[in-house]
Amino acid sequence: MAAVNGAVENGQPDRKVPLPRPLRNLEVKYTKIFINNEWHESTSGKKFPTYNPSTLEKICDIEEGDKPDVDNAVEAAKAAFQRGSPWRQMDALSRGRLLHKLADLLERDRVILATLETMDTGKPFLQAYFIDLEGCIKTLRYYAGWADKIQGRTIPVDENFVCFTRHEPMGVCGAITPWNFPLLMLVWKMAPALCCGNTLVIKPAEQTPLTSLYIGSLIKEVGFPPGVVNIVPGYGPTAGAAISTHHSIDKIAFTGSTKVGKLIKEAASKSNLKRVTLELGGKNPCIVCADADLDLAVECAHQGVFFNQGQCCTAASRVFVEEQIYPEFVKRSVEFAKKRLVGDPFDARTEQGPQIDQNQFDKILELIESGKKEGAKLECGGLAIEDRGLFIKPTVFSEVTDNMRIAKEEIFGPVQPIMKFKSIEEVIKRANSTEYGLTAAVFTKNLDRALTLASALQSGTVWINCYNALYAQAPFGGFKMSGNGRELGEYALAEYTEVKTVTIKLSQKSS
Repeated sequence: MAAVNGAVENGQPDRKVPLPRPLRNLEVKYTKIFINNEWHESTSGKKFPTYNPSTLEKICDIEEGDKPDVDNAVEAAKAAFQRGSPWRQMDALSRGRLLHKLADLLERDRVILATLETMDTGKPFLQAYFIDLEGCIKTLRYYAGWADKIQGRTIPVDENFVCFTRHEPMGVCGAITPWNFPLLMLVWKMAPALCCGNTLVIKPAEQTPLTSLYIGSLIKEVGFPPGVVNIVPGYGPTAGAAISTHHSIDKIAFTGSTKVGKLIKEAASKSNLKRVTLELGGKNPCIVCADADLDLAVECAHQGVFFNQGQCCTAASRVFVEEQIYPEFVKRSVEFAKKRLVGDPFDARTEQGPQIDQNQFDKILELIESGKKEGAKLECGGLAIEDRGLFIKPTVFSEVTDNMRIAKEEIFGPVQPIMKFKSIEEVIKRANSTEYGLTAAVFTKNLDRALTLASALQSGTVWINCYNALYAQAPFGGFKMSGNGRELGEYALAEYTEVKTVTIKLSQKSS
């Protein structure tokens, strides 16, 4: 997402770096449910297919987990968390070493995992390799370093008392991951949870289970005790619902749509009031002031909305441009969009692959049609690429107004709506006039203006003169209906620990 060791800038690999080659004929080895470090068939005997969105061909069949399989996974995770278990007896430094070893294996199998991710999601292979995998490795190493540094505090109270806090693991944690960044979002949840000493039950998105299941094989190879990590592929209304409502799951982390996030929070409240971390949708403002570096702003806004086929919760899907530079900004944006290479995601030249599935493809085209009907000016794109399955041409709309659907709804596709504004106060009001509050960006050379906007925008993250600059060290999450809680950084540790206060009364006798 952000630049990675100089190898990626604005979502594109640096061609000076030696490029890896995908394994086009890779055999899928792991298709079963992973519980207690062993592979299992589903209790029901059912399987479900996973497809390659580039070719629309079936890759393989996956064991379909349901409530009984989730129950089995939770029992394994509970047993692994019991006092006296190998996991609970392991010292914190050893937990960190396991996370470092897991990062080592991701380094070793980086081409395999990037190939699987491309097969299952359709994202360009080089983006999977340089961005997704690099993010996974850095996140694991970051939390490996935190494992033996999670500390409480000594609190001064009355003279004859000693008071201190302990930060203890929560217990069994559920993780439900999305299809747009399957492996990266899994690691964002798994790394801090394991760092803090919890155990996990994971449900990957049904569209993209392959890399999550491969991680199961690495978990066993690294030497995590049985039951610490369990992976149950399946559907949201069955396996996902079973995790959300389970009385023995103490915390759940979810990345996905706001609609499903509401269902998960409701299920958590009706079951055992499990703690919930939600990273949900966004309709993110990207504000370009008249004094901005126009070349930088155009390129960042372009990558900000088209990266990963537009399938990003952070997508720059509302571009506000100050009216003095609006015509030039639109002109340059159209030039960028027309040059964007759409095609085979295994081709090193490809910048944009297919949408994830037919439902998403149809939704994007329907929103594009709404933009045309509501009076936005279609500058380029606006159509599917014929005879290519789920590929959509990069689309730019100008003369967009705030009441149009493409300005209000999360498109999750390669569509850039560009609007104009006159004043800072006006753009602040318009940028904040949404139920979402995930990210925002500001392009300006004026530091006072940048800080004013950063303070005023109701977003969990504000980027100044950059976009999608995400780091393992920096917390990420949303305001309003973009979610609750934070992932990444030291802040995520609080989401996976309980704070216990211990107070001791001292003897009043002098020695």
